[in-house]
Amino acid sequence: MRTRAAALVRRRQDAFPDLETVQLPRPRLEPSRSLLRALRLRRTTREISARKLPWQTLSDLLWAAWGVNRRRGPFGMSGRTAASASNSQEIDLYVALEEGAYLYDPLQHRLVPVVAGDLRPLAIGPGQASAGAESPVRLIYVVDIDRLVHTSGFQEPGLHDPDVQRSYYYVDTGLIAANVYLFAASAGLAAWFHNCDRERLASRLGLRSDQRVLFGQTVGYPRRTRSRGSP
Repeated sequence: MRTRAAALVRRRQDAFPDLETVQLPRPRLEPSRSLLRALRLRRTTREISARKLPWQTLSDLLWAAWGVNRRRGPFGMSGRTAASASNSQEIDLYVALEEGAYLYDPLQHRLVPVVAGDLRPLAIGPGQASAGAESPVRLIYVVDIDRLVHTSGFQEPGLHDPDVQRSYYYVDTGLIAANVYLFAASAGLAAWFHNCDRERLASRLGLRSDQRVLFGQTVGYPRRTRSRGSP
């Protein structure tokens, strides 16, 4: 699996020379707020400002979402901050920024360029585009079915059943998205999990037939709104 993932990263680097690989700063692992406080503050916020996230904040966010928290995890693979079926790690996390879209490489904790240009408008449902339109970051969740079927973990029959596969990768996506929500709450950020333009994103990202776009998630600073009666 590591070989297939590394090959994907190399192809992405070679195919899009207009964007450079971004080596993210080391994530800050010291606690900022308690888990219970983050749970109390967790919410969906659609009013998000255009203010860009610092690289350090984006680094911390991506590590919290789907980063490597131990080099030796189940079945001889690395462990992640979110669980996955048989540790298949079948969800890929793409990051849509103003200048282009990147693939998050958790093992090297870096952003690998995928395609130049702003894909953020596609990373949200057509009927939702007006909300959070200026948000600096949109995450795109993509499942790699091949990685799920050929996991190094338990070879259970359900991994080859499309309906069971769907239940697994939806749950695994939700676990990552929940991490994003909790990090956002702890860091004073706004987050919103939503649908996206799956077909157009799959085409722009150059996905294979056994890769599928699932959902998007918008993250940024909450937009300040005037209180009633303020000038």
